[in-house]
Amino acid sequence: MKQILIRIYSLLVMFGIDPRKTINSMMGLPYYFRNLQLLKKQKKSAAENFPFGSSYPCLGDRFSDSGSSKGHYFHQDLLVARRVHYNNPSTHVDVGSRIDGFVAHVASFRPIEVLDIRPLPNEIPNVKFTQADLMATIKNGLVEYCDSLSCLHAMEHFGLGRYGDPVSYDGYLLGLDNLFHILK
Repeated sequence: MKQILIRIYSLLVMFGIDPRKTINSMMGLPYYFRNLQLLKKQKKSAAENFPFGSSYPCLGDRFSDSGSSKGHYFHQDLLVARRVHYNNPSTHVDVGSRIDGFVAHVASFRPIEVLDIRPLPNEIPNVKFTQADLMATIKNGLVEYCDSLSCLHAMEHFGLGRYGDPVSYDGYLLGLDNLFHILK
């Protein structure tokens, strides 16, 4: 029975329906209304007066953790970022790793160049972004381009079409060959 419930839950989450979030949000409603009333009451005697504006209740936040640091992605991002810092390469290129994880860690202490098939809609300090399909033939400017290269949990997705890349059974092999050519 437990396995069936886990499968149902996973299927719902896959389609953007998270029963846990829904339950936590419903449990958070009384707290939200109570806190809103307290704020309105305190506003009457406050020295400064500012408008509340539009309401955007975050109802489940009180039931969530302060962040996730238990998964292997988190620890891998930190480990490899430390290695990049220690080795201090002249040019470090990353392919497809998490912008909000590994790339952000490295960008906090040095420039990093990122190649990804997905677009990056905003500019980030210390991050030079190039949208590229690493299964296609790489441009001559990238051949023997860098002395340090990372690709954290991305290669295994090459060729699956998950991120808009072409479906290719040998996608990971094409990508691996291109990574080899990018390194000096």
